[in-house]
Amino acid sequence: MPNPRSGAVQDGDWSARWEDGRSRIGRGLTAFGRGLADLVLPPMAHDSREATAAAGLTTGAWNRVVFLEDPVCDGCGAAFEYDGGDFASDRCAACLAQPYAFARARAACVYDDASRGLILKFKHGDQQQFAGLFARWLSRAGAPLIEDCDAVVPVPLHPSRLLARRFNQAAEIARPMARAAKRDYLPDALIRARATETQGGRSLRGRKLNVKAAFAVSDAGARQVRGRRILLVDDVLTTGATAEACAKALLDAGARAVDLAVIARVKSARELPR
Repeated sequence: MPNPRSGAVQDGDWSARWEDGRSRIGRGLTAFGRGLADLVLPPMAHDSREATAAAGLTTGAWNRVVFLEDPVCDGCGAAFEYDGGDFASDRCAACLAQPYAFARARAACVYDDASRGLILKFKHGDQQQFAGLFARWLSRAGAPLIEDCDAVVPVPLHPSRLLARRFNQAAEIARPMARAAKRDYLPDALIRARATETQGGRSLRGRKLNVKAAFAVSDAGARQVRGRRILLVDDVLTTGATAEACAKALLDAGARAVDLAVIARVKSARELPR
């Protein structure tokens, strides 16, 4: 007598294969349609009106960006000049002497003449096409942090600045990162409790004073971050004052740990005082 349970298993296996086949056909048709559209209307580079093989940067702009590759300092993301081997510290001298409030940091590239123009176009030029590109850069550079995190939180803007700018650049990067990694995205957990002046041109002490008590965790946010490892996302690491203020607010609200991921970091962001 045939085993009915065996038949059910075989039928279930056949159904799964059918669904997998349909999915592959759907992906193939989507790729074909995208390729046909690109042939008729080639994607444009984000930094110029030049057509490219895929939406991104022109070759010249890409080659000028200084991407940060391992080995890097685990605490601030600064590039080490050479790999010290298995017995070398994973932190730079400055991070060993005075660790940040956030546990670890990664940056996709160095903030210099090449990357600055791209980031400012995104941040102040309302060119949101850069969001997906920067999210991909950061997903690669921050892969170890993303893998370990429970949720992703963008550095918030004050409502008045959000109204003027119309979007939060950190949120536009954090959202696709969280979605791709299948991590919780918490855009409202951290809030800007008071408006602050721009950090540009300020000393480290001035930056710390400017953002003192500027960030808080909402009541709902406290429930979402408590006991969890949070990945904080921002655009640029300069002195770390803003990220530290955010990390301290999240830790005070009960977060287990906070890591930081940024598009770019200033090369001299972390130096020992002379």
